[in-house]
Amino acid sequence: MDLHLHTPASSDFQEPEATFLDVLRRAEARGLAAIAFADHNTVAGYRRMQEDIAFLEQLGRSGRLTDEERRRLEEYRTLLKKVVVFPAFEFTATLGFHITGIFPPSKSIREIEHILLDLNVPVDQLDLGSATVGATADVLTAYRRIHEGGGLAIASHANSSNGVALRGFDFGGQTKIAYTQDPHLAALEVTDLEQRGRHSTAAFFSGTKPEYPRRMHCIQGSDAHRLRADPSNRKNLGVGDRATDVSLPELSFEALQELFESDDFARTRPHQAAREEAFDFIQQARSEGPSINQDFHDSLTVRGGKLYEIIADVCAFANANGGMLYVGVSPNPKEPPLGIASPAQAVEQLEKELSAKISPELHCTVDVQETGGKKVIRIIVPRGDDPPYAVDDNKIYIRDESETGVAVRDEIVDLVLRGQRRALTEVEPAAAAVPPAEAPEPPAGGEKPAPLLAAPRTGVEVVSSEDRDGTRYYTMRDLRNGNVVKNVTQASARRLWHYAITEFSALPPHDKLNWVGDLALLKKRSHRGVSRYDLLQRTPQGVRAFFGVTQDGIHGEWKLVVGPEEE
Repeated sequence: MDLHLHTPASSDFQEPEATFLDVLRRAEARGLAAIAFADHNTVAGYRRMQEDIAFLEQLGRSGRLTDEERRRLEEYRTLLKKVVVFPAFEFTATLGFHITGIFPPSKSIREIEHILLDLNVPVDQLDLGSATVGATADVLTAYRRIHEGGGLAIASHANSSNGVALRGFDFGGQTKIAYTQDPHLAALEVTDLEQRGRHSTAAFFSGTKPEYPRRMHCIQGSDAHRLRADPSNRKNLGVGDRATDVSLPELSFEALQELFESDDFARTRPHQAAREEAFDFIQQARSEGPSINQDFHDSLTVRGGKLYEIIADVCAFANANGGMLYVGVSPNPKEPPLGIASPAQAVEQLEKELSAKISPELHCTVDVQETGGKKVIRIIVPRGDDPPYAVDDNKIYIRDESETGVAVRDEIVDLVLRGQRRALTEVEPAAAAVPPAEAPEPPAGGEKPAPLLAAPRTGVEVVSSEDRDGTRYYTMRDLRNGNVVKNVTQASARRLWHYAITEFSALPPHDKLNWVGDLALLKKRSHRGVSRYDLLQRTPQGVRAFFGVTQDGIHGEWKLVVGPEEE
Protein backbone atom coordinates (compact mmCIF):
# COMPACT_ATOMS: atom_id res chain seq x y z
CA MET A 1 0.00 0.00 0.00
CA ASP A 2 1.00 3.62 -0.46
CA LEU A 3 -0.97 5.91 1.83
CA HIS A 4 0.70 9.16 0.82
CA LEU A 5 -0.02 10.09 -2.77
CA HIS A 6 -0.74 13.55 -4.09
CA THR A 7 -2.86 14.17 -7.18
CA PRO A 8 -3.33 17.10 -9.56
CA ALA A 9 -5.52 18.58 -6.79
CA SER A 10 -2.32 19.53 -4.92
CA SER A 11 -1.01 22.85 -6.16
CA ASP A 12 2.58 21.56 -6.17
CA PHE A 13 1.84 18.40 -8.17
CA GLN A 14 4.63 18.26 -10.74
CA GLU A 15 2.61 16.81 -13.63
CA PRO A 16 -0.58 18.90 -13.74
CA GLU A 17 -1.62 17.35 -17.05
CA ALA A 18 -1.97 13.94 -15.37
CA THR A 19 -5.44 12.58 -14.60
CA PHE A 20 -6.84 10.60 -11.71
CA LEU A 21 -7.00 7.61 -14.03
CA ASP A 22 -3.27 8.04 -14.61
CA VAL A 23 -2.69 7.80 -10.86
CA LEU A 24 -4.82 4.64 -10.66
CA ARG A 25 -3.06 3.11 -13.66
CA ARG A 26 0.32 3.75 -12.10
CA ALA A 27 -0.81 2.31 -8.76
CA GLU A 28 -2.07 -0.84 -10.46
CA ALA A 29 1.14 -1.14 -12.48
CA ARG A 30 3.19 -0.92 -9.26
CA GLY A 31 1.16 -3.72 -7.70
CA LEU A 32 -0.44 -1.54 -5.02
CA ALA A 33 -3.60 -2.93 -3.43
CA ALA A 34 -4.47 0.25 -1.52
CA ILE A 35 -3.62 3.93 -1.86
CA ALA A 36 -4.74 7.22 -0.33
CA PHE A 37 -5.24 10.51 -2.13
CA ALA A 38 -3.60 12.79 0.44
CA ASP A 39 -3.59 16.25 -1.10
CA HIS A 40 -2.48 19.33 0.82
CA ASN A 41 -5.25 20.58 3.14
CA THR A 42 -7.97 19.36 0.83
CA VAL A 43 -9.93 16.29 -0.17
CA ALA A 44 -10.63 17.79 -3.60
CA GLY A 45 -8.63 15.14 -5.47
CA TYR A 46 -10.72 12.28 -4.15
CA ARG A 47 -13.91 14.31 -4.60
CA ARG A 48 -13.12 15.19 -8.22
CA MET A 49 -12.43 11.54 -9.04
CA GLN A 50 -15.77 10.53 -7.50
CA GLU A 51 -17.53 13.34 -9.37
CA ASP A 52 -15.97 12.21 -12.65
CA ILE A 53 -17.17 8.65 -12.08
CA ALA A 54 -20.66 9.82 -11.05
CA PHE A 55 -20.92 12.01 -14.17
CA LEU A 56 -19.93 9.13 -16.45
CA GLU A 57 -22.42 6.82 -14.75
CA GLN A 58 -25.18 9.41 -15.19
CA LEU A 59 -24.36 9.66 -18.90
CA GLY A 60 -24.47 5.89 -19.10
CA ARG A 61 -27.91 5.70 -17.51
CA SER A 62 -29.22 8.23 -20.03
CA GLY A 63 -27.56 6.46 -22.95
CA ARG A 64 -25.37 9.44 -23.87
CA LEU A 65 -21.89 7.97 -23.33
CA THR A 66 -19.37 8.41 -26.14
CA ASP A 67 -17.01 5.54 -26.89
CA GLU A 68 -14.16 7.36 -25.16
CA GLU A 69 -16.30 8.05 -22.08
CA ARG A 70 -17.47 4.43 -21.97
CA ARG A 71 -13.88 3.25 -22.12
CA ARG A 72 -12.93 5.64 -19.32
CA LEU A 73 -15.78 4.48 -17.09
CA GLU A 74 -14.94 0.82 -17.65
CA GLU A 75 -11.32 1.52 -16.83
CA TYR A 76 -12.32 3.26 -13.61
CA ARG A 77 -14.42 0.25 -12.63
CA THR A 78 -11.69 -2.22 -13.50
CA LEU A 79 -8.96 -0.36 -11.65
CA LEU A 80 -11.07 0.32 -8.55
CA LYS A 81 -11.71 -3.41 -8.24
CA LYS A 82 -7.95 -3.90 -8.02
CA VAL A 83 -6.93 -0.82 -6.02
CA VAL A 84 -8.76 0.48 -2.95
CA VAL A 85 -8.60 4.27 -2.71
CA PHE A 86 -8.98 5.90 0.70
CA PRO A 87 -10.02 9.55 0.96
CA ALA A 88 -7.38 11.51 2.83
CA PHE A 89 -5.65 14.85 3.27
CA GLU A 90 -2.23 16.05 4.34
CA PHE A 91 -2.86 18.77 6.90
CA THR A 92 -0.36 21.53 7.66
CA ALA A 93 -0.47 22.17 11.40
CA THR A 94 1.00 24.99 13.45
CA LEU A 95 4.77 25.39 12.92
CA GLY A 96 4.44 23.64 9.56
CA PHE A 97 4.21 20.03 10.77
CA HIS A 98 2.43 17.70 8.33
CA ILE A 99 -0.22 15.19 9.42
CA THR A 100 -2.06 12.76 7.16
CA GLY A 101 -5.69 12.02 7.92
CA ILE A 102 -6.99 8.83 6.26
CA PHE A 103 -10.68 7.88 6.24
CA PRO A 104 -12.89 4.98 5.15
CA PRO A 105 -14.40 5.25 1.66
CA SER A 106 -17.83 5.32 3.32
CA LYS A 107 -17.01 8.68 4.93
CA SER A 108 -18.72 11.50 3.08
CA ILE A 109 -16.62 14.22 1.51
CA ARG A 110 -18.66 16.84 3.33
CA GLU A 111 -17.78 15.29 6.71
CA ILE A 112 -14.07 15.23 5.89
CA GLU A 113 -14.16 18.84 4.71
CA HIS A 114 -15.90 19.76 7.96
CA ILE A 115 -12.90 18.33 9.83
CA LEU A 116 -10.58 20.52 7.76
CA LEU A 117 -12.71 23.55 8.58
CA ASP A 118 -12.56 22.63 12.28
CA LEU A 119 -8.77 22.62 11.91
CA ASN A 120 -8.95 26.24 10.71
CA VAL A 121 -8.33 25.65 7.02
CA PRO A 122 -10.01 28.74 5.47
CA VAL A 123 -13.15 27.94 3.53
CA ASP A 124 -11.89 29.89 0.51
CA GLN A 125 -8.75 27.70 0.41
CA LEU A 126 -10.47 24.37 0.89
CA ASP A 127 -10.06 23.42 -2.79
CA LEU A 128 -6.68 25.00 -3.51
CA GLY A 129 -4.47 22.11 -2.42
CA SER A 130 -1.88 24.48 -1.02
CA ALA A 131 0.63 23.40 1.63
CA THR A 132 0.42 26.85 3.22
CA VAL A 133 -3.02 27.98 4.39
CA GLY A 134 -2.20 30.39 7.21
CA ALA A 135 -2.68 29.86 10.93
CA THR A 136 -4.25 26.46 11.56
CA ALA A 137 -4.68 24.10 14.53
CA ASP A 138 -1.83 22.58 16.52
CA VAL A 139 -0.55 19.03 16.08
CA LEU A 140 -2.32 17.45 19.06
CA THR A 141 -5.64 19.02 18.12
CA ALA A 142 -5.25 17.63 14.61
CA TYR A 143 -4.56 14.12 15.93
CA ARG A 144 -7.60 14.27 18.18
CA ARG A 145 -9.98 15.72 15.59
CA ILE A 146 -8.98 13.20 12.91
CA HIS A 147 -9.34 10.33 15.37
CA GLU A 148 -12.70 11.54 16.67
CA GLY A 149 -13.85 11.94 13.07
CA GLY A 150 -13.30 8.24 12.44
CA GLY A 151 -9.97 8.59 10.68
CA LEU A 152 -6.39 7.48 11.14
CA ALA A 153 -3.96 10.22 12.13
CA ILE A 154 -0.49 9.52 10.74
CA ALA A 155 2.51 11.78 11.26
CA SER A 156 3.72 12.46 7.71
CA HIS A 157 7.43 11.83 6.94
CA ALA A 158 7.95 12.10 10.70
CA ASN A 159 11.74 11.91 10.61
CA SER A 160 12.15 14.28 7.69
CA SER A 161 11.24 17.84 6.78
CA ASN A 162 7.97 19.04 8.32
CA GLY A 163 7.97 15.89 10.48
CA VAL A 164 7.18 15.72 14.20
CA ALA A 165 10.08 13.42 15.17
CA LEU A 166 13.09 15.44 14.06
CA ARG A 167 15.74 14.01 16.34
CA GLY A 168 18.41 16.59 17.05
CA PHE A 169 16.09 19.43 16.07
CA ASP A 170 16.02 22.27 18.58
CA PHE A 171 12.55 22.24 20.02
CA GLY A 172 11.32 21.13 23.43
CA GLY A 173 11.81 17.51 24.40
CA GLN A 174 8.41 17.28 26.06
CA THR A 175 6.80 18.66 22.90
CA LYS A 176 8.52 16.03 20.77
CA ILE A 177 7.42 13.30 23.17
CA ALA A 178 3.82 14.50 23.07
CA TYR A 179 3.82 14.74 19.27
CA THR A 180 5.01 11.13 18.85
CA GLN A 181 3.29 9.39 21.79
CA ASP A 182 -0.20 10.89 21.65
CA PRO A 183 -2.94 8.23 22.01
CA HIS A 184 -4.83 9.65 19.02
CA LEU A 185 -1.83 9.11 16.73
CA ALA A 186 -2.15 5.85 14.77
CA ALA A 187 1.31 5.56 13.20
CA LEU A 188 4.46 7.32 12.11
CA GLU A 189 5.27 7.57 8.43
CA VAL A 190 9.07 7.40 8.11
CA THR A 191 11.54 7.60 5.27
CA ASP A 192 14.04 5.05 6.61
CA LEU A 193 11.87 1.98 7.17
CA GLU A 194 14.30 -0.14 5.15
CA GLN A 195 17.19 0.85 7.39
CA ARG A 196 18.05 -1.79 9.97
CA GLY A 197 19.80 -1.38 13.27
CA ARG A 198 19.59 0.86 16.30
CA HIS A 199 19.78 4.12 14.37
CA SER A 200 16.53 3.78 12.43
CA THR A 201 13.42 5.75 13.35
CA ALA A 202 11.49 2.52 13.97
CA ALA A 203 14.17 1.40 16.44
CA PHE A 204 14.07 4.78 18.18
CA PHE A 205 10.31 4.40 18.71
CA SER A 206 10.45 0.70 19.63
CA GLY A 207 9.35 1.36 23.22
CA THR A 208 12.79 0.85 24.76
CA LYS A 209 13.47 4.51 25.52
CA PRO A 210 12.14 5.73 28.87
CA GLU A 211 10.85 9.00 27.41
CA TYR A 212 9.05 7.18 24.58
CA PRO A 213 7.41 4.15 26.26
CA ARG A 214 4.73 3.67 23.60
CA ARG A 215 5.98 1.55 20.74
CA MET A 216 4.83 3.10 17.48
CA HIS A 217 3.71 1.46 14.28
CA CYS A 218 5.92 2.74 11.47
CA ILE A 219 5.04 2.73 7.78
CA GLN A 220 6.46 4.42 4.72
CA GLY A 221 4.77 6.37 1.96
CA SER A 222 6.01 7.86 -1.28
CA ASP A 223 4.74 11.40 -0.73
CA ALA A 224 4.54 11.30 -4.52
CA HIS A 225 3.91 14.57 -6.34
CA ARG A 226 4.28 12.92 -9.76
CA LEU A 227 3.49 9.61 -11.47
CA ARG A 228 7.07 8.41 -11.88
CA ALA A 229 10.23 9.34 -10.04
CA ASP A 230 12.08 12.38 -11.34
CA PRO A 231 15.27 11.08 -13.02
CA SER A 232 17.01 14.39 -12.31
CA ASN A 233 16.11 14.42 -8.60
CA ARG A 234 15.79 11.08 -6.86
CA LYS A 235 14.04 12.71 -3.89
CA ASN A 236 11.00 13.39 -6.08
CA LEU A 237 9.40 9.97 -5.86
CA GLY A 238 6.61 8.57 -7.97
CA VAL A 239 3.58 6.44 -7.16
CA GLY A 240 4.58 3.34 -5.20
CA ASP A 241 8.28 4.17 -5.00
CA ARG A 242 8.22 3.94 -1.19
CA ALA A 243 5.36 1.61 -0.32
CA THR A 244 4.57 -0.60 2.67
CA ASP A 245 3.58 -4.25 2.80
CA VAL A 246 0.87 -5.00 5.37
CA SER A 247 -0.68 -8.28 6.48
CA LEU A 248 -4.46 -7.89 6.81
CA PRO A 249 -7.26 -10.46 7.08
CA GLU A 250 -9.13 -8.41 4.48
CA LEU A 251 -8.40 -5.27 2.51
CA SER A 252 -10.49 -2.67 4.31
CA PHE A 253 -10.13 0.49 6.36
CA GLU A 254 -11.40 -1.37 9.42
CA ALA A 255 -8.70 -4.03 9.08
CA LEU A 256 -6.04 -1.33 8.71
CA GLN A 257 -7.39 0.46 11.78
CA GLU A 258 -7.31 -2.78 13.78
CA LEU A 259 -3.68 -3.31 12.79
CA PHE A 260 -2.59 0.13 14.01
CA GLU A 261 -4.49 -0.36 17.28
CA SER A 262 -2.86 -3.74 17.90
CA ASP A 263 0.42 -4.69 19.58
CA ASP A 264 1.47 -6.76 16.56
CA PHE A 265 4.35 -4.91 14.95
CA ALA A 266 5.36 -7.74 12.62
CA ARG A 267 2.54 -7.17 10.14
CA THR A 268 4.14 -4.18 8.42
CA ARG A 269 7.38 -4.03 6.47
CA PRO A 270 8.89 -2.01 3.63
CA HIS A 271 7.52 -3.18 0.30
CA GLN A 272 9.70 -5.81 -1.33
CA ALA A 273 9.80 -6.89 -4.93
CA ALA A 274 9.26 -10.60 -5.50
CA ARG A 275 12.92 -11.12 -6.37
CA GLU A 276 14.10 -9.73 -3.04
CA GLU A 277 14.84 -11.91 -0.05
CA ALA A 278 11.85 -12.06 2.29
CA PHE A 279 12.10 -9.80 5.32
CA ASP A 280 12.62 -11.90 8.46
CA PHE A 281 11.34 -9.79 11.35
CA ILE A 282 12.35 -12.42 13.93
CA GLN A 283 15.95 -12.41 12.75
CA GLN A 284 15.81 -8.62 12.86
CA ALA A 285 14.53 -8.82 16.45
CA ARG A 286 17.35 -11.21 17.37
CA SER A 287 19.89 -8.76 15.98
CA GLU A 288 18.45 -6.13 18.36
CA GLY A 289 18.69 -8.56 21.30
CA PRO A 290 16.76 -8.79 24.59
CA SER A 291 15.42 -5.50 25.91
CA ILE A 292 12.85 -4.00 28.23
CA ASN A 293 10.08 -5.26 25.88
CA GLN A 294 11.59 -8.22 24.03
CA ASP A 295 13.15 -11.59 24.89
CA PHE A 296 13.91 -15.05 23.51
CA HIS A 297 13.71 -18.65 24.73
CA ASP A 298 15.17 -21.59 22.85
CA SER A 299 12.55 -24.05 24.17
CA LEU A 300 9.51 -24.37 26.42
CA THR A 301 10.28 -27.63 28.18
CA VAL A 302 8.91 -28.08 31.68
CA ARG A 303 12.09 -29.85 32.72
CA GLY A 304 14.77 -27.30 33.39
CA GLY A 305 12.24 -24.57 34.12
CA LYS A 306 12.05 -23.15 30.59
CA LEU A 307 8.24 -23.00 30.58
CA TYR A 308 8.16 -21.23 33.93
CA GLU A 309 10.73 -18.67 32.71
CA ILE A 310 8.44 -17.87 29.78
CA ILE A 311 5.46 -17.41 32.10
CA ALA A 312 7.53 -15.17 34.38
CA ASP A 313 8.55 -13.03 31.39
CA VAL A 314 4.91 -12.68 30.33
CA CYS A 315 4.02 -11.56 33.85
CA ALA A 316 6.90 -9.05 33.88
CA PHE A 317 5.94 -7.59 30.50
CA ALA A 318 2.32 -7.19 31.62
CA ASN A 319 3.53 -5.30 34.69
CA ALA A 320 5.58 -2.99 32.45
CA ASN A 321 4.68 -1.73 28.97
CA GLY A 322 3.99 -5.08 27.32
CA GLY A 323 6.38 -6.87 25.03
CA MET A 324 7.18 -9.69 22.64
CA LEU A 325 8.53 -13.17 23.37
CA TYR A 326 9.93 -15.60 20.81
CA VAL A 327 10.14 -19.29 21.72
CA GLY A 328 12.31 -21.65 19.69
CA VAL A 329 15.19 -19.26 19.04
CA SER A 330 18.10 -18.02 21.10
CA PRO A 331 18.90 -14.31 21.32
CA ASN A 332 22.12 -14.88 19.37
CA PRO A 333 21.37 -14.07 15.70
CA LYS A 334 24.40 -16.12 14.59
CA GLU A 335 22.94 -19.34 15.96
CA PRO A 336 20.46 -21.20 13.74
CA PRO A 337 16.92 -21.31 15.15
CA LEU A 338 16.01 -24.55 16.91
CA GLY A 339 12.29 -24.29 16.21
CA ILE A 340 9.38 -26.00 17.97
CA ALA A 341 8.65 -29.60 16.99
CA SER A 342 4.85 -29.50 17.40
CA PRO A 343 3.95 -25.81 17.22
CA ALA A 344 0.16 -26.16 17.26
CA GLN A 345 0.32 -28.35 20.36
CA ALA A 346 2.83 -25.97 21.96
CA VAL A 347 0.54 -22.98 21.35
CA GLU A 348 -2.32 -24.81 23.03
CA GLN A 349 -0.09 -25.71 25.97
CA LEU A 350 1.14 -22.14 26.36
CA GLU A 351 -2.35 -20.64 26.21
CA LYS A 352 -3.53 -23.11 28.84
CA GLU A 353 -0.57 -22.45 31.15
CA LEU A 354 -0.79 -18.67 30.84
CA SER A 355 -4.51 -18.77 31.60
CA ALA A 356 -3.98 -20.99 34.64
CA LYS A 357 -0.85 -19.39 36.05
CA ILE A 358 -1.24 -15.63 35.58
CA SER A 359 -3.75 -13.53 37.47
CA PRO A 360 -5.67 -11.36 36.99
CA GLU A 361 -6.79 -12.46 33.54
CA LEU A 362 -4.42 -11.39 30.78
CA HIS A 363 -5.20 -11.67 27.08
CA CYS A 364 -2.04 -12.52 25.14
CA THR A 365 -1.72 -13.43 21.47
CA VAL A 366 0.13 -16.70 20.91
CA ASP A 367 0.83 -17.70 17.31
CA VAL A 368 3.25 -19.58 15.08
CA GLN A 369 5.80 -17.79 12.91
CA GLU A 370 8.66 -18.95 10.72
CA THR A 371 12.32 -17.96 10.70
CA GLY A 372 15.25 -19.66 9.04
CA GLY A 373 12.98 -22.46 7.84
CA LYS A 374 11.88 -23.31 11.41
CA LYS A 375 8.52 -22.90 13.13
CA VAL A 376 8.73 -20.79 16.28
CA ILE A 377 6.18 -19.35 18.68
CA ARG A 378 5.54 -15.68 19.22
CA ILE A 379 3.78 -14.32 22.31
CA ILE A 380 2.45 -10.75 22.15
CA VAL A 381 1.97 -9.45 25.69
CA PRO A 382 -0.11 -6.29 26.19
CA ARG A 383 0.55 -3.69 28.86
CA GLY A 384 -1.69 -4.88 31.66
CA ASP A 385 -4.51 -2.59 32.72
CA ASP A 386 -4.99 -4.19 36.16
CA PRO A 387 -1.56 -4.53 37.80
CA PRO A 388 0.07 -6.08 39.64
CA TYR A 389 0.02 -9.35 37.69
CA ALA A 390 1.25 -12.44 39.49
CA VAL A 391 2.23 -16.04 38.77
CA ASP A 392 0.44 -18.59 40.96
CA ASP A 393 -1.23 -15.66 42.77
CA ASN A 394 1.86 -14.86 44.85
CA LYS A 395 4.91 -14.29 42.64
CA ILE A 396 5.06 -10.83 41.07
CA TYR A 397 7.67 -10.30 38.39
CA ILE A 398 8.94 -7.09 36.81
CA ARG A 399 11.23 -6.28 33.93
CA ASP A 400 14.59 -4.72 34.72
CA GLU A 401 15.97 -3.68 31.31
CA SER A 402 16.67 -7.04 29.59
CA GLU A 403 16.10 -9.21 32.66
CA THR A 404 13.10 -10.47 34.61
CA GLY A 405 13.15 -10.55 38.39
CA VAL A 406 10.89 -10.84 41.41
CA ALA A 407 9.40 -7.52 42.50
CA VAL A 408 10.29 -6.24 45.93
CA ARG A 409 7.97 -4.43 48.33
CA ASP A 410 8.35 -0.87 47.03
CA GLU A 411 7.91 -2.02 43.43
CA ILE A 412 4.75 -3.91 44.34
CA VAL A 413 3.39 -0.79 46.03
CA ASP A 414 4.07 1.20 42.86
CA LEU A 415 2.25 -1.38 40.73
CA VAL A 416 -0.76 -1.29 43.05
CA LEU A 417 -0.88 2.50 42.84
CA ARG A 418 -0.63 2.32 39.05
CA GLY A 419 -3.59 -0.01 38.96
CA GLN A 420 -5.59 2.29 41.19
CA ARG A 421 -4.90 5.35 39.08
CA ARG A 422 -6.50 3.66 36.07
CA ALA A 423 -4.73 6.07 33.75
CA LEU A 424 -3.87 3.29 31.34
CA THR A 425 -6.25 4.24 28.55
CA GLU A 426 -4.03 7.23 27.85
CA VAL A 427 -0.34 7.11 27.03
CA GLU A 428 1.22 9.83 29.11
CA PRO A 429 4.63 11.00 27.91
CA ALA A 430 7.28 10.27 30.46
CA ALA A 431 9.55 13.00 31.67
CA ALA A 432 13.16 12.34 32.48
CA ALA A 433 13.16 9.47 34.96
CA VAL A 434 15.19 11.26 37.61
CA PRO A 435 14.97 15.02 38.13
CA PRO A 436 18.27 16.80 38.47
CA ALA A 437 19.42 17.56 41.96
CA GLU A 438 18.60 21.07 43.02
CA ALA A 439 21.50 23.44 43.44
CA PRO A 440 21.69 25.62 46.54
CA GLU A 441 20.35 29.14 46.34
CA PRO A 442 22.97 31.60 45.09
CA PRO A 443 24.19 34.24 47.48
CA ALA A 444 22.46 37.60 47.41
CA GLY A 445 23.43 39.49 44.30
CA GLY A 446 25.09 36.44 42.77
CA GLU A 447 24.21 34.73 39.51
CA LYS A 448 21.98 31.68 39.61
CA PRO A 449 24.05 28.58 38.73
CA ALA A 450 23.19 26.57 35.65
CA PRO A 451 20.81 23.66 36.30
CA LEU A 452 22.45 20.28 36.81
CA LEU A 453 22.34 17.69 34.07
CA ALA A 454 19.59 15.13 34.61
CA ALA A 455 20.63 11.60 35.48
CA PRO A 456 20.86 8.92 32.79
CA ARG A 457 17.47 7.42 31.92
CA THR A 458 18.23 3.71 32.17
CA GLY A 459 20.11 1.55 34.63
CA VAL A 460 20.14 1.91 38.41
CA GLU A 461 21.44 4.44 40.92
CA VAL A 462 22.76 3.51 44.35
CA VAL A 463 21.20 6.36 46.30
CA SER A 464 22.48 5.62 49.79
CA SER A 465 23.54 2.86 52.17
CA GLU A 466 23.57 2.22 55.91
CA ASP A 467 24.57 -0.51 58.37
CA ARG A 468 21.91 -2.07 60.61
CA ASP A 469 22.78 -4.91 62.96
CA GLY A 470 25.80 -5.86 60.91
CA THR A 471 23.98 -5.89 57.56
CA ARG A 472 24.46 -3.29 54.87
CA TYR A 473 21.19 -1.93 53.43
CA TYR A 474 21.00 0.06 50.22
CA THR A 475 18.45 2.40 48.69
CA MET A 476 18.23 1.91 44.91
CA ARG A 477 16.61 4.02 42.22
CA ASP A 478 15.39 2.57 38.91
CA LEU A 479 16.47 5.25 36.45
CA ARG A 480 13.92 4.20 33.82
CA ASN A 481 10.83 4.92 35.91
CA GLY A 482 12.21 6.76 38.95
CA ASN A 483 11.01 4.13 41.45
CA VAL A 484 12.99 4.12 44.70
CA VAL A 485 13.41 0.80 46.50
CA LYS A 486 14.70 0.74 50.07
CA ASN A 487 16.21 -1.96 52.27
CA VAL A 488 18.01 -3.84 49.50
CA THR A 489 20.83 -6.11 50.60
CA GLN A 490 23.53 -7.61 48.44
CA ALA A 491 22.10 -11.06 49.15
CA SER A 492 18.56 -10.09 48.10
CA ALA A 493 19.49 -7.90 45.14
CA ARG A 494 18.61 -8.84 41.56
CA ARG A 495 21.41 -9.27 39.04
CA LEU A 496 21.81 -5.62 37.99
CA TRP A 497 21.32 -4.38 41.54
CA HIS A 498 23.80 -6.95 42.85
CA TYR A 499 26.31 -5.78 40.27
CA ALA A 500 25.68 -2.12 41.15
CA ILE A 501 26.14 -2.75 44.88
CA THR A 502 29.35 -4.69 44.24
CA GLU A 503 30.79 -1.93 42.08
CA PHE A 504 29.57 0.81 44.43
CA SER A 505 31.35 -0.87 47.33
CA ALA A 506 34.62 -0.80 45.38
CA LEU A 507 34.51 2.71 43.94
CA PRO A 508 38.01 4.11 43.34
CA PRO A 509 39.03 7.44 44.86
CA HIS A 510 37.32 10.22 42.96
CA ASP A 511 40.58 12.05 42.29
CA LYS A 512 41.86 9.00 40.39
CA LEU A 513 39.13 9.26 37.75
CA ASN A 514 39.14 11.13 34.46
CA TRP A 515 36.41 13.74 34.83
CA VAL A 516 34.73 15.57 31.97
CA GLY A 517 33.50 18.56 33.89
CA ASP A 518 31.41 16.99 36.65
CA LEU A 519 30.89 13.67 34.85
CA ALA A 520 33.04 10.54 34.76
CA LEU A 521 32.97 7.14 33.06
CA LEU A 522 33.81 4.35 35.50
CA LYS A 523 33.47 1.35 33.22
CA LYS A 524 32.10 0.25 29.87
CA ARG A 525 30.92 -3.30 29.19
CA SER A 526 29.64 -4.79 25.93
CA HIS A 527 27.64 -7.97 25.46
CA ARG A 528 26.04 -9.10 22.19
CA GLY A 529 26.49 -5.66 20.72
CA VAL A 530 24.84 -3.83 23.65
CA SER A 531 27.04 -1.45 25.64
CA ARG A 532 26.45 -0.65 29.31
CA TYR A 533 28.11 2.15 31.23
CA ASP A 534 28.88 2.86 34.88
CA LEU A 535 28.92 6.62 35.48
CA LEU A 536 29.49 9.21 38.20
CA GLN A 537 28.19 12.76 38.57
CA ARG A 538 29.42 15.41 41.00
CA THR A 539 26.66 17.57 42.49
CA PRO A 540 26.54 20.09 45.34
CA GLN A 541 25.00 17.32 47.46
CA GLY A 542 27.73 14.80 46.69
CA VAL A 543 28.64 12.26 44.02
CA ARG A 544 25.88 10.22 42.38
CA ALA A 545 26.67 6.73 41.04
CA PHE A 546 24.84 5.10 38.12
CA PHE A 547 25.33 1.53 36.92
CA GLY A 548 24.27 -0.52 33.90
CA VAL A 549 23.22 2.48 31.81
CA THR A 550 22.38 1.51 28.23
CA GLN A 551 22.65 3.72 25.16
CA ASP A 552 18.91 4.42 25.38
CA GLY A 553 19.56 6.23 28.66
CA ILE A 554 22.38 8.45 27.43
CA HIS A 555 21.45 12.06 26.69
CA GLY A 556 22.92 15.54 26.65
CA GLU A 557 26.46 15.90 27.99
CA TRP A 558 26.56 12.21 28.96
CA LYS A 559 27.21 11.55 25.26
CA LEU A 560 30.54 13.36 25.57
CA VAL A 561 31.54 11.07 28.43
CA VAL A 562 30.66 7.70 26.86
CA GLY A 563 31.76 8.59 23.34
CA PRO A 564 30.05 7.74 20.03
CA GLU A 565 27.71 4.76 19.88
CA GLU A 566 29.17 1.64 18.31
CA GLU A 567 27.69 0.47 15.03
